[in-house]
Amino acid sequence: MRTHIAMNGMLLLGVLALASCKKDEEEMMTPTPSTPTAGPAVDPATAARVAVDRFSPEAGTLMVRDGSNGLPAANTPINYDQAPFITEGLGPAGQMVSYYNFDVQSTTPAPIWVLFRSGDADPVAGQLNIIDKIPGEAGYNDFWSVRKVTVPADYVANSVTSYAEIVSLGYGIENTGILVNCPVVPEGSTASMRLNGESNAIVQGWYKDKVVHYFSFMEHPLMGSAVPTSPIHVMFNINPDQSGGGPASGFVVEPGTMQTHNVVATVPADATYSPLWRVQVIDNADFSAVMNLSTAQAATNLAMNVANVNCPIVAIN
Repeated sequence: MRTHIAMNGMLLLGVLALASCKKDEEEMMTPTPSTPTAGPAVDPATAARVAVDRFSPEAGTLMVRDGSNGLPAANTPINYDQAPFITEGLGPAGQMVSYYNFDVQSTTPAPIWVLFRSGDADPVAGQLNIIDKIPGEAGYNDFWSVRKVTVPADYVANSVTSYAEIVSLGYGIENTGILVNCPVVPEGSTASMRLNGESNAIVQGWYKDKVVHYFSFMEHPLMGSAVPTSPIHVMFNINPDQSGGGPASGFVVEPGTMQTHNVVATVPADATYSPLWRVQVIDNADFSAVMNLSTAQAATNLAMNVANVNCPIVAIN
């Protein structure tokens, strides 16, 4: 009987030992999951380009190409230094101002991702910023909420070229609260005017593994989860309550000039300035009387807060 028990015990130990060996073998054979890494760097100079159309029915509100209004074709460079993309108006004290017209925009910014190596205070040198929306797509905005993306210390610039890669690689993302005004435009577009010596060079970024181009307007710092607005008082050649009136009729101007009496309530030096203007329409019969903010506020209001338009001020005289 004892021999039998001993034999059974030895058999049991053998089975356990064999099972243990198999388990060890399985553990040795099972690969350890590796940390995902970015792919090889992509040269922006040779990468595919994004086609951009700011004047399609999906992208535009006030500026929609109809075949007769002369707006540039899809993906054709836009010269913002000529009408109808540049307007001469008046500041709150009656000073002359110039601003670009980038159409209606939402107060809800879209995210833009800026890459920082772990431990660094400055963005990765040479890395293009990354966006995930272009004009005509739901959720696009000229105004962007800056998201800080932390990448490994050995990260190589332009190894990541899309938001999808940022997510798949598991990089940390932080909302900085900073807002920037960067309208996406076709490659080759120009807008030469800026305040305070800011560069007017067009900027490259990444959009879904393709190079995208945008302007940058930094005449005033913006912060928050929503884009702030400031009032602008405008007058059209035909009042909007009449046939053919409103934006399609154009702004009233002084004879022989491009000078409107559109009045902005703030300028970039003011704490409450925003390039996203809340449009107030006033009666064009008051054109001669409107010369500054106080006279604009005293004029006959025809419509209030009709739209929010992106019109950064680029000159003050």
